[in-house]
Amino acid sequence: MYPKSSSESVKSSSGSPTALEKPLPLGDCHKDDHGPRSFRHLFQRHRIDLDSIATQPSVFDDPVTLEVYRPPPKYENTHRFDPDARWTWREEKKLVRKIDLRIMIWAGVMFFALDLDRTNISQANTDNFLQDLNLTTNDFNLGNTLYRLSFLIAELPSQLISKRVGPDVWVPTQITLWSIAAFSQYWLSDRKSFLATRFILGFLEGGFIPDVVLYLSYFYTKRELPIRLAWFWVSNYITVMVSAFLATGILSLRSGNRAGWRYLFLIEGLVTFSVGIISYFLMPPGPTQTKAWFRPKGWFTEREEVIMVNRVLRDDPTKSDMHNREGLTIRMIWNTVCDWRMWPIYVLGITHMIPVGPPQTYLTLSLRNLGFTTTQSNLLTLPSSTCGLLTLLLTSYLAEFVQSRVAACLVLQIWALPLLVVLRSFGRSTSQWDYFAVVTLITGFPYIHPIQVAWASRNSGSVRTRTISASVYNMFVQAGVIVYANIYRTNDAPLYKQGNFILIIICSANFMLYILTHFFYRGINRHREQQWNRMTATEQDTYLETTKDQGNERLDFKFAY
Repeated sequence: MYPKSSSESVKSSSGSPTALEKPLPLGDCHKDDHGPRSFRHLFQRHRIDLDSIATQPSVFDDPVTLEVYRPPPKYENTHRFDPDARWTWREEKKLVRKIDLRIMIWAGVMFFALDLDRTNISQANTDNFLQDLNLTTNDFNLGNTLYRLSFLIAELPSQLISKRVGPDVWVPTQITLWSIAAFSQYWLSDRKSFLATRFILGFLEGGFIPDVVLYLSYFYTKRELPIRLAWFWVSNYITVMVSAFLATGILSLRSGNRAGWRYLFLIEGLVTFSVGIISYFLMPPGPTQTKAWFRPKGWFTEREEVIMVNRVLRDDPTKSDMHNREGLTIRMIWNTVCDWRMWPIYVLGITHMIPVGPPQTYLTLSLRNLGFTTTQSNLLTLPSSTCGLLTLLLTSYLAEFVQSRVAACLVLQIWALPLLVVLRSFGRSTSQWDYFAVVTLITGFPYIHPIQVAWASRNSGSVRTRTISASVYNMFVQAGVIVYANIYRTNDAPLYKQGNFILIIICSANFMLYILTHFFYRGINRHREQQWNRMTATEQDTYLETTKDQGNERLDFKFAY
């Protein structure tokens, strides 16, 4: 048991203790990366003595590894780094709540803006959008493909810009630019203008999610980020719910030759534009850079900055590898893309959503084809959104509870497979309410994407690789969307039996992919552990001081699975 904190033991960023002083106390170590937790461990945080030491053991407690991992002068938070800093759980919990309020909530608002503009095409579909522009289902598929393709193409360029100018500058710029493209859809006239705007919109939105994920990693530990990302993606479902009600009112504005869907694009695009402008003022560059001409006192005290910087670096010392305004090189990008250890996660990025993607994309259109009105079709998306929100949170907490990304991610495939089999069995005589019930359950699937984003971030091993791997992973996800955007075809409508059979095959294959990924990472970890244990203590110290290995190449790095 570690000593309780006191006025003598809880230090700020003052000097190191002398040789005659006892080592500064540390908090109980969180063993979150090794094995499932018991129910007792899961709720243990409620019984923590808030005045005990929260500072976690790390490489900074050993004089040898301290110098190996000491943040370089170029790191923007170096002036707040102090290996002797100690703080209590009371201080840390208060600070994390403050970060949630200042940083996390607005990140969710920005994601809300993204989803508002990229998903309102579904609501437009219920207002005769395709008929008004003389488009077919295949034209709609092509528009979605172009959108995802441009989204994919923009991922890495967006990261290059973001790392050079900072996400606090680039993300608000992105939002402002794509909002202009979004409300310009008010003037759509034909197939060409539809395809052009979908491509432009996707290109301007590409890279937004990896940019924000990297930005959040400046403030949160590996243990905190997966749950924060789950709540980040909750805004996705909130957008669907809110936009369904907005669409119900806005689409009723149809008058004369001005369709309601035109006002939908215009009004929601202007909402996003306002979010983009406000974001310039609500995104500080980093934990110790919250002061600005319009915020002269900043958001955090010096003490809070010390805690914020040191707790994140103790959790992951590699976060000091790069300045938040330091650009990426082509060589860095190439080396990260060639990192074969990340390939299993990239492959899962393509395949994991395919089984549930087409039913989700065509939900509103399918409801209209079943005879539901425009208003009914929009409001009938709410049950699936509510179900999806709940399963997203439950699956994310499950991943933390069982400490197995593979087990948590398999829940989606287990959920989808029997429902897809039932969906394919439906015929033309099937009740529209039976169809609605099954499709609602399919589209209310456990959204595991946040888990896999955090998984890719965790297994990258350093800021420079994390930045690129997040984009590469998202590129593979967009490639998966391009695949499933073309599974439901016009000649297979309205039951899409052939398409659903393809989804069943892919869902079944995903089981094997996840199992193979589990054994892949477990095998690497065991091999490295054997190599490390064969070394003497002196050899281990020499390795840490002299190795050229970086990130997840290092022998002392363990992959999560």
